[in-house]
Amino acid sequence: MIRPEVRALKPTELVMALNQVPGWTLSGDGDNIAIEKTFEFAQHTHALLFVNGVGWLSEKLDHHPELVLNYRRCVVRWRTHSVRGLSALDFEAATQTDALLPA
Repeated sequence: MIRPEVRALKPTELVMALNQVPGWTLSGDGDNIAIEKTFEFAQHTHALLFVNGVGWLSEKLDHHPELVLNYRRCVVRWRTHSVRGLSALDFEAATQTDALLPA
């Protein structure tokens, strides 16, 4: 996989990218800005399988999210620490995270 350019997105680029990943929202601000989405599951074991899938994805991308796992819910937050903001890599990761689930 060719890694998207890793630089902080400009505000207009950020808005355009966010429109391409339905259900993802901005969270935090400044250096802690991230995109996040909450995923709901029928069973705890499904949530665990999803977290493992995100783990494999993050290794493949060499880009690691913040994950918050509860009983049947997982919150995924992507941000690029090295640019102190959001990069195209965060949005690629969000798209691939969504693809882990059946349509």
